[in-house]
Amino acid sequence: MIATCHRESNQWFAICLSDTGSGTSHAARRTAPGYIVRTKSRLGSCARVIKMTLQSPVRPGPSLTYPHQQAVSRYRRSISLTRFDHHRRPLVIGIGGTTRAASSTERALGFALRGAEAAGANTRLFGGTFLHSLPHYAPEQPNRTDEQLELIEAVRHADALIIATPGYHGGVSGLVKNALDTLEELRADERPYLDGRAVGCIVTAYGWQAAGSVLTSLRSIVHALRGWPTPFGAGINTLETRFDSIDTCSDAKVVDQLATVGQQAAQFALAFNAHRAAESDSLNASTLASTQPARLLHAV
Repeated sequence: MIATCHRESNQWFAICLSDTGSGTSHAARRTAPGYIVRTKSRLGSCARVIKMTLQSPVRPGPSLTYPHQQAVSRYRRSISLTRFDHHRRPLVIGIGGTTRAASSTERALGFALRGAEAAGANTRLFGGTFLHSLPHYAPEQPNRTDEQLELIEAVRHADALIIATPGYHGGVSGLVKNALDTLEELRADERPYLDGRAVGCIVTAYGWQAAGSVLTSLRSIVHALRGWPTPFGAGINTLETRFDSIDTCSDAKVVDQLATVGQQAAQFALAFNAHRAAESDSLNASTLASTQPARLLHAV
């Protein structure tokens, strides 16, 4: 009873190995002094264990691919395509504001972006004026405006985001929601939507009830877009807190909270990208190892 197999990392997979002709599939795991092959027949749930020994190299046979291996392969492709350059600062995109210039929401977002910069990130703001220039997102329309494409490309290359919205009647503002709906254009990317990105959440509202409920709603939207909301989200009651200018706030504690949102977004971006780089290095090493000749296994 023999099997031609490929090695992937330290795993050996036996192909068409059966002494009954029942089409039993097997996966061989390297152990000392030989190999242990775990078998599972399609005709029954019983499993057998066969001890294997290593023989001479042979010409590689066909590959054996399981569904979970296909998923891992897709994940690894995503890692390789989004490898992080350690010499580049992470990019944190800010999205938020209202139709009113110099709104409290946009100023609060500015404080958070400065917190991200202090943590080592580059930042870019898409404020209320820009968001107001976006047309209503219509998925059935094939053409996108220059402003829509600008937002889509910025988020596509972002390592993290910070989203700030006012609380309007217990929900996210239509202006901000329209910008998030536009990110539907990222659905076919290797990292679809906000996948693999930390997202800081900020809500400004004229009262605590709306601040809390809208913050929960915004986090749910981020989850739906496959993003990772930062552990800390800032809910700001503008009845008590004033932003008199772009860099002044009446409450020092609120300034610290907004800085925390920005710092966490930047820190998570650094951590995620470092992990992707490590996984990419491991994948490259595994690919080199997998180019070695396949082996012939004989049952003992």
